[in-house]
Amino acid sequence: MQTQGLGRHVLAEVYGCEFNVLNDLERIREIFVSAALSAGAEVRETAFHRFSPQGVSGVVVISESHLAIHTWPELGYAAVDVFTCGERVDPWVAVNAIVKEIGAGSVEASEVKRGVFAKTEACAS
Repeated sequence: MQTQGLGRHVLAEVYGCEFNVLNDLERIREIFVSAALSAGAEVRETAFHRFSPQGVSGVVVISESHLAIHTWPELGYAAVDVFTCGERVDPWVAVNAIVKEIGAGSVEASEVKRGVFAKTEACAS
């Protein structure tokens, strides 16, 4: 059996970040756009929202899929995901740039292959 994936999705649990960074909508937007570009992605749109009393959620839509974040500044925590399709853009480049810029104390991250299809004798074309 042969498998191939349409994309790679990195999910990162980011801890120990500075309150002021995680609560700054414009700074988070800049970090995410910069991370997308550093990975070689083509940025299409951004949408970010700051919550009251604190927290930011947002997404950068890229031609290759998306980068997203949800922050809990009071806990120093951010949930980050970067999903890229194709072989040209490496999601880990973007994740590493984000983690560095938000000043993470620790990170737990994993990659999931998306759109994995099995090619078997029964369904081979």
